[in-house]
Amino acid sequence: MGIAQQLRRALRPAGKTAQSILRWKRFSFGDAPPVFGNSKPKSGSHLLLQILNGFTQIMPYQYVEAEPIRTITKEGRRKTKDEILGELENLKRGVIGWGYLEASRENVEFLCQPKRVNYFIYRDPRDMLVSQVFFATDMHEEHGMHDFYNSLPDFGERLKVAITGIDRDGLKMVSVKQRYEGVFEWLDTPGVMCLRFEDLINHRDATLASMLDEVEKTGYEIPTPRDEAISILVEAIQPRKSHTFRSGKTGGWREFFTAEHKSLFKDVAGDLVVKLGYEKTNDW
Repeated sequence: MGIAQQLRRALRPAGKTAQSILRWKRFSFGDAPPVFGNSKPKSGSHLLLQILNGFTQIMPYQYVEAEPIRTITKEGRRKTKDEILGELENLKRGVIGWGYLEASRENVEFLCQPKRVNYFIYRDPRDMLVSQVFFATDMHEEHGMHDFYNSLPDFGERLKVAITGIDRDGLKMVSVKQRYEGVFEWLDTPGVMCLRFEDLINHRDATLASMLDEVEKTGYEIPTPRDEAISILVEAIQPRKSHTFRSGKTGGWREFFTAEHKSLFKDVAGDLVVKLGYEKTNDW
């Protein structure tokens, strides 16, 4: 990270706080309930992040944390439960947090306390796999699978590995079925509003309204009129501003899944997409 980037990152909280002070004409930001946005990688986290940034324009929050709280460090080390809990506890009141966290007992006990708001976004596993392969192959040279994916002859071969996972020659990536075990854990956790990426794209206004309802269930009244609030959030959603943006479509997997990929997916994951509600039967 360059010096200029480090300086911008260091000054960002003060600058964002100053903007919030001017917007809300206040110096304290403890009224609105604590909010945390959570996801699995390549499942819509940056879409959720844009919405959370929109929250700062309709409710008195200072800003959204720039960095996510991760289970795995960028260097590939798994953080201890105490490390993650410490990062959660260090989130300032009035600052919205987000990350890629597992539904461990410690995380759930902290996040799901009364009068807290939690969102978890997930995506059709088939679209997630396509997105992950493109991201690791073309967009993120430091991704653990970057070199291996580029050693394979084509996208189809990469997609097969993404479906099955890999554990050899120092490479370890779980199968699609194992990836979604963590999704089901969050789906079964009370106190978490689970959002489908597809609903935020295809049923945007109704889903955003439900997200605002979730805030007001804590007893807090959002000061911005509902119609205006929805309009502000819609304006905040600009996928092309995300550095990980590729297509922003739903159902794009159909362009890439051959009959062989479909068969392999079903062999590995069984009726995963049926359980998640993306298909009525496994005959897709």
